[in-house]
Amino acid sequence: MGARRGRAWDRMDEGKSCPRRIRRFLEPCLLLLLHRGDAHGYELAEAIKGFGFDERNPVDSSLVYRTLRWLEENGLVESTWETETSSGPARRVYSLNEMGDRYLAAWMTDLKATADMLRSFLDEYHRHMAAAHGESD
Repeated sequence: MGARRGRAWDRMDEGKSCPRRIRRFLEPCLLLLLHRGDAHGYELAEAIKGFGFDERNPVDSSLVYRTLRWLEENGLVESTWETETSSGPARRVYSLNEMGDRYLAAWMTDLKATADMLRSFLDEYHRHMAAAHGESD
């Protein structure tokens, strides 16, 4: 049987970590940023770094723009063209609407439940490892 390729867990012995994936987590990040105020796509692509998207967990700017387009196509955000800039071409400005605000609230409910599950898992892991190694809490 041939070796599997292209999976992070196959390379853990090379010092690689498991991939962190919360499916579609970019959506609530962008919605929260837009809840703070209207923004250009470039500003949003830079601001998502504050949510832990960095060199270890990168997000390509094309994914940011695709997600913004999806949010707009689904009626969760709106955009207008900013044409009165001092220099450069017109840029799209995104804003959150009422439906997007409700979608963000739904994401928060789900993320809180996910956080509770992760805390439970981590607590159980630490209890198990302490017991397996003869350590006490």
